[in-house]
Formats: sequence, structure tokens, C-alpha cells
Amino acid sequence: MTQVPNYTETWNGPIIIIGFGSIGKAILPLICRHLKFDTNKIFIIDPNDKNKEASDKYGATFLKKAITESNYKEILGGIIHADTNQSLIINVSVDVATKDIIRFAQETNSLSIDTSIDPWAGFYFNDALTLEERSNYALRENLLELRKSSPSRTTAVSCCGANPGMVSWLVKQALLNIAKDTGLSITKPVTREEWGSLMQRLNVKGIHIAERDTQQSLIKTRPDCFLNTWSVEGFLFESLQPAELGWGTHEKQLPLNGIEHSYGCKSAIYINTPAMGVHVQTWTPSTGNHHAFLVTHNEAISISDYFTVRSNDEVVYRPTCHYAYRPTDATIVSLNEVIKNNYKPLKEMHVLESDEIKSGMDELGVLIYGHAKNAYWYGSQLSIEEARELAPHQNATGLQVASALVAGIIWAIRHPEEGLVEVDEMDFEECNELQKPYLGRVSGYYTDWNPLKSLGSDRILKDDSDPWQFTNIRV
Repeated sequence: MTQVPNYTETWNGPIIIIGFGSIGKAILPLICRHLKFDTNKIFIIDPNDKNKEASDKYGATFLKKAITESNYKEILGGIIHADTNQSLIINVSVDVATKDIIRFAQETNSLSIDTSIDPWAGFYFNDALTLEERSNYALRENLLELRKSSPSRTTAVSCCGANPGMVSWLVKQALLNIAKDTGLSITKPVTREEWGSLMQRLNVKGIHIAERDTQQSLIKTRPDCFLNTWSVEGFLFESLQPAELGWGTHEKQLPLNGIEHSYGCKSAIYINTPAMGVHVQTWTPSTGNHHAFLVTHNEAISISDYFTVRSNDEVVYRPTCHYAYRPTDATIVSLNEVIKNNYKPLKEMHVLESDEIKSGMDELGVLIYGHAKNAYWYGSQLSIEEARELAPHQNATGLQVASALVAGIIWAIRHPEEGLVEVDEMDFEECNELQKPYLGRVSGYYTDWNPLKSLGSDRILKDDSDPWQFTNIRV
């Protein structure tokens, strides 16, 4: 029997959950398990009440409203100002601007946490904006401006799901494992400069956030319905944004249609192509080498930025980093329908419930490559059966996200005056300890695979001098 973790923290003020889709529904029972609070003080805000029954089960107050640019201060302020205790805002919505919510949370001394950086509705389909303006790089740079324009010390945790989120904590543990296994004598890093130096000493060239979802749907696919194991809207937005990746110093040339940014941290590039159209080779333990989608994600940019090493303001080391995602077979069928539909959303969007999945697991980890032992995958292998045992309303994917969010919430409560925080800056050991019981098997695997080994006849077009050039990884 899978052991359910039993840690708790006390919270006296209101808890406000913005959005009650698959992740909102998944996080609620975990909040009730790990926080001691007055159930009369939990509020859920969503324009769709299809999951209201789950909300009612836990005694939450459900507000059937859409949070918009014109009403968010009124709605959230009405809850926050009605209580003398500090509030906690959990933003797991789409079409709600992260920056505005964080700014308002800090202005009202409310803790806040989210799973991604989002804009207001209409942003992703605004033809007046360029692909670069719609990029995650631009969204992150815009959010981080808050540190200068509104330098509040109230903790606001940005992008704390499975990925972005958990994977940043896994990277640090994986680096310590590689250092130990290669005989490198180190003192555990503390600062970001020390972490960057360790990665450079290990000669890491890059990192894949390598995820393979093998959960099998019991529902048959059809042309008008998009099936997925997590937010369909979120996945579609990411798939239609440009492909983005942190760009390492070992790379010799930009990829086809690759473009550098002219402002900000300059840790990443984007490819002038929708992310669903960029395929890469990657590796996960259960299935080995396979093709995946280079879906844009915040962690590709933040990890590459965090581990950058500078000397006299000049970048001397930086790893390549990107998401390499192979979703379920049903999701791939749905993606193909979107492409056939001229990149327009399908009529129906459906997130697979736990009882709608036959079998399989979500295998999510970090593939760190280029070091003395070639490549090392470290991460979570969580089956649907384990997810059902650990928590209600969960498939394996949702539980990886929800458990990271709970870890981030507990961390924020314990560290309430850290200001705007990216997950790369949090205590990875504390967060790993809180989340690990929900992750199934957490293990590391070395592999001798590299992209050149599986290129076949295409190899003549690639770079034989360095197997880990992105030109070899891109299909």
C-alpha cells in the first residue's frame, strides 16, 4: 500500500483558489490534507461550475465568476479585506494575468503562488503581437520587472507546478548525484553562482525536461474532442506559442528559423515556428530514445538563466535547456486534428479523469547530458494506479503538478517574506522532501544514448564532432 504523507501547517486566513479545472480540483483535497484551516475561509473562483460538486464536498465557497482585468481587485479584495488574517492566493487558471495578480497580492500582503506565467484572455491569439511578444521569454521578463518596480518582501512563488516547478528541484539533486558518481569532490552549493560553477565543472552541455506520458485513455478519440491528461487550454496555448529553449554556450550555430532576443537576460532563443511543429529526440528510462515535441515552457528559460556563469559581466558558460514532451497517444491524435483544423481549437476539450484511464504512467524528469558519464535521467515514474491510491481526483500527471504546488504552498507559508521567487531559487531539498511521497518511483538512470546513435540516414546532415549539438537533437 502506498504511504500517504501526513505533514501539516496551520493557516488562519482566507485561501483563494482562482480556477477550478483539472489542477484546481486536484489541489483542493491536498490542501485540506496538509493545511489546518477554517473551511469557511476557502474560496474557489471559476466561471465554469462543472466541478462544483467536488468543491462542495470540502466545504468551499464557490463563486461562479470570471476573473478579468476590470474586476480582479474588487473580487479578490472583497475576500481579502473581510478578514484580518493574511490571505493565500493560489492561481491555477488560464486567461488571468499572473503579473497583475502577484502585484495585487503583494500590495495586500497576501501570499501567492501559481503554476505558470499567464496573460489576460486574447493574448495568445492577438495577431497584432509578434511571435516574440507572445513568447514565454517575454512573459517572464515582464513579470521579473516587478522586482524593481514593486519590490515587496511578501512571498510570491512563480511557476510552481511539475514543470515548470518540480523539475528545477530535480536538476539540483541530479547534479549532486552526478558529482558523487564521477568522483568530483564538492561542497554542496548554496548560491546560484556556486550552482552554475558546479554545472560548468561537470561539463554539462544541456538538459532535457524529458517527459513521456503512457497513460492509456478508455475514451475513444474523435475529431471534435481534444483529449489530454492536464489542461487542454494550457497545452494548446503552449503548442501555438513559438518553440523556445535556453541556449547553451557549447552550441555552434542557431537552428533553422532560430532567433536571439535583444533584451533581458538573453538566456534563451525562440524558433519562428509554433511549438507543436518542432520535434526533437530525447530519452526516458521506460521507452528509451523517442521523438517528442519541443513545447515552450518557462523552466527552459529560467534554468538556463539560473545556471549561467559570468566573468566580468561576460557569459562564459550556460547550458542548453528545453522541454521534450511526448504526450499520450490520444493527445497526439488530438494534436493532429488541431493541425488539420488549421490550428484552431476543437469544439470540445476534455481532461481525462482517473477512472477514464486504463493503465500507464507519467515519466517526468531531467535528462542531463554532456558530462563524464554521458547522460543521466533523474525523475518521477508515477503510475495511474499509484496516483489513485495517493489522492482523489488525480491522474498521474495531475498529481505530479498538484503535489509540487502543495510543496510550494508549504514553503511559502514557512518563508513568508522572500518577495517574488522563481522555483530555481527555493530550497530544493525542503521542497523535494515535501513532494517526493507523491511521485511514485524517484530514480536516476545513466544511459549511453546520444542523438547521433538514432539518426540513421539523416546523420550526414548533422554534426559528428559533438553529438549534443541541438542540430543533432532536432528532428
